Amino acid sequence: MSPFYIVAIFLTAAALASYINYRYTKLPSTVGVLAISLAMSLVLIALNFLGIDISGPAERFLEGAHFSKSLMQGMLSFLLFAGAIKININDLSKQKLVVGTLATVGVVFSTFLIGASLFFTLKLFSISLPFIYCLLFGSLISPTDPVAVLSILKSLKAPKTLETKIAGESLFNDGVGVVVFLTILGIIGSGSGHETSVLSVAILFCQEALGGAVFGFAIGWVAYKALKQVDDHSVEVLITLALVCGGFALATVIHTSGPIAIVVAGLLIGNHGRQFAMSEHTREHLDNFWELLDEILNAVLFVWIGLEALTLDFTLSYAMLGGIAVVLTLSARFISVWSVISLMKFRRQFTDNAIRILTWGGLRGGISVALALSIPQGPERNLIVSLTYVVVIFSILVQGLTIKHLIPQEQS
Repeated sequence: MSPFYIVAIFLTAAALASYINYRYTKLPSTVGVLAISLAMSLVLIALNFLGIDISGPAERFLEGAHFSKSLMQGMLSFLLFAGAIKININDLSKQKLVVGTLATVGVVFSTFLIGASLFFTLKLFSISLPFIYCLLFGSLISPTDPVAVLSILKSLKAPKTLETKIAGESLFNDGVGVVVFLTILGIIGSGSGHETSVLSVAILFCQEALGGAVFGFAIGWVAYKALKQVDDHSVEVLITLALVCGGFALATVIHTSGPIAIVVAGLLIGNHGRQFAMSEHTREHLDNFWELLDEILNAVLFVWIGLEALTLDFTLSYAMLGGIAVVLTLSARFISVWSVISLMKFRRQFTDNAIRILTWGGLRGGISVALALSIPQGPERNLIVSLTYVVVIFSILVQGLTIKHLIPQEQS
């Protein structure tokens, strides 16, 4: 199918879901759009059971749209940049130790906690999933999703320090999570763990994560210098678009982390660039453009996540295991957050209920689904995709709707 028709269908579905949510359900945008698109999927499945084969063509359409590639190699760069330019780098710098630890050590620690607990839990149900695949699931479900987190944070009046921790961690840990995921996937592909040494993992991490940060700063600085020499909002918006598209593509070519590069570039443009390279008129147009693009892509993404239910080979047993995976994921998140904050609380103060809010506010989203769908076909893939989907749906619908109740009402 033509890419134009694919875009047209998703934009139409997103507009319909957003309209229904605004007029009737009145839920937070992300949650409402996802819930309505899930309902659309269930209606199509029900029609299929009644003998009206609509879900079949819809399923083939979704498989042809390639969710994993479309998100990881397209939409993600725009969503990350839109989120990063809103972050105050001075606030982030004050929380750099907490954010950095949660985004690195926290992700790796959570990966092994989830992997090990899932492996032994599945044994209790007489399900044999190799330990390396359990770790693979742990790596893709451990990072909090910046798209889901930032969209939910818009409607919350969280304390500034807490909001910075949640948003900052989510922007960086997906890049780390992708590196861990690719490393484990590489071990699986090699057929033997002997070909992947600790040194090779460390080199890969430096190349992807640290290299991505350096590259992001470099392209961000080039864009900043270009913005400083121009005083035309349309040209300056175009420069930021080129930065996002070209920067992400080039990062992929030189094998560094595109997500981390775009986040670093976005932080530079959103702070230094906004202050020294733009007029007030340009700042207003730039903010309006990226906020609108962010809203549109968010609506499309969460409609897509909801409709992807049509492609799952889902069973009741998988749904039950998915519920267990939710508990394991939240438990691992709690332990990793508790460990980090417990080690640091002697040096700095934390907001009341910080551990509970960071645990419950660590939402999973499209990135986890995209990574799961990128796993090569095999007997293990369907179980991992199903578990991932249940965790993501629970995270957005349940955690996303209830996180506000954990935040003290008098704080802003």
